[in-house]
Amino acid sequence: MKKWRLLTILLLGGLFAFLTLVYRYLQYARPIGSGPAGPTVARELFTQIWSDQSVLLLGVGDSVTAGFGARQTHSYFALLEKNPEDEYRNMEGRCLSAVLPNLSTQNIAVSGSTSLQHVKHIEERLQTQEPHIRGIVVMTSGGNDLIHNYGRTPPREGAMYGATVEQARPWIANFRIRLDHMLKLLDERFPGGCDVFLADIYDPSDGVGDAANAGLPPWPDGLQILTEYNAIIHQAGEDRQNVHIVPMHATFLGHGIHCTNWWRSIYCKEDPHYWYGTNLEDPNERGYDALRRIFLIEIAAVSDRFRTDSSNNQQ
Repeated sequence: MKKWRLLTILLLGGLFAFLTLVYRYLQYARPIGSGPAGPTVARELFTQIWSDQSVLLLGVGDSVTAGFGARQTHSYFALLEKNPEDEYRNMEGRCLSAVLPNLSTQNIAVSGSTSLQHVKHIEERLQTQEPHIRGIVVMTSGGNDLIHNYGRTPPREGAMYGATVEQARPWIANFRIRLDHMLKLLDERFPGGCDVFLADIYDPSDGVGDAANAGLPPWPDGLQILTEYNAIIHQAGEDRQNVHIVPMHATFLGHGIHCTNWWRSIYCKEDPHYWYGTNLEDPNERGYDALRRIFLIEIAAVSDRFRTDSSNNQQ
């Protein structure tokens, strides 16, 4: 009888330990995976020249556009321009230099910067372009406004982590004004015209809002404030014909801190892997791959605008 009792205790103890390990894996494991990440980019979109006009690919914003954490050739900005030597087969030839032979680049994005600084970056670092130059602007702005300073300092504008919605109301309103000003500045600096591809802000918590699960202080109102920021970004796309929203938020859902949680609606069974870096606020290289794909898809969707402008300039 004692032997059976001991055996039962050992079996139950082993089962408990196994279930605990499974639970910890599902809650805390963040496997990165390997290979290509993100949606398929149609090859046929990149088989013919879009325009022979002079085009400037401009990067504006924070560390996501600056490419923090990636090799120099594997930031999303660099991947947009040209394919690296170790390009995935399903992305060969899918880059802007393949369809815009007179493409040049300038990246004024700065790691760690907030939207408050992005206004100054445009004002001080972007010269007014010649009328024959068209702009393709890729932009990430606002994410650092939210996540800084990770709760280590009291919430303030530009470092809102931990704020209540009521605290954040004036800062949210200021972001709307600031974003509108940035977009007006970009129009002014490109008298030959520009298209702005503005990414919304992703959510490393995969829509759960449990920042504490990533080792950060709890932030009860974090998701609501993020939603308000993204609403402003999406409204900018509705208000301006030349502003196109890049769905970074939707694309990265299921690839954050809950990527292994198969029971959640955001679970991605095709690629249940983590697309963020160790700092939680930037992508890893697979994330940058996914990011350049959704930028390329949005840019290619309006490629007729470049063809039209090119023909007009030749007349």
